[in-house]
Amino acid sequence: MNLTPRLVDAAERLFDRHGYMATGMDQLTRAAGMSSRTLYKHAGSKAQLMAAVLAERDRRFLRQIEVSSVEALFAALAGWIRDEGARGCLFLRSRAETGGDIPEIADAVAAHKTALRQRVAGIVAADLGAAPDPLLVDQVLVLVEGATHAAVTLGPEAVEAARSAAAVLVAQARA
Repeated sequence: MNLTPRLVDAAERLFDRHGYMATGMDQLTRAAGMSSRTLYKHAGSKAQLMAAVLAERDRRFLRQIEVSSVEALFAALAGWIRDEGARGCLFLRSRAETGGDIPEIADAVAAHKTALRQRVAGIVAADLGAAPDPLLVDQVLVLVEGATHAAVTLGPEAVEAARSAAAVLVAQARA
């Protein structure tokens, strides 16, 4: 694949707004300003294009949360939602839409969720100054994921509620 940033950006906007299944190749070609032949030449298939979009989003999101405290993690999440919008997690939405039946998408989602859990574990460890209990890591991860989805209806207050809950958990772990 030889994906241009313009193609990946255009595809991400469409997939994020309309979903994988509802986004047609004709929409993608118009948004990217290229013929369908050129799009297929660069992307290979719609599934490969979605996997590339998810890989780019993974890179950007993990960079956004390069922080060293749980407090900063939720501040970074609030910034992401402010800048990118509150539509829930594109990875989980893509997985749900396709039922996990499209390997390129399922693999991209699994890779992101593994990397996200590792990043959260590192953040919690840095915050505590010690290796955290895996249960605490999972609790913070669930709060991050839940806040991402709840922000669709609750707005930024969802992230604040999750941050507050995580602060209690971290304080308990320190005690």
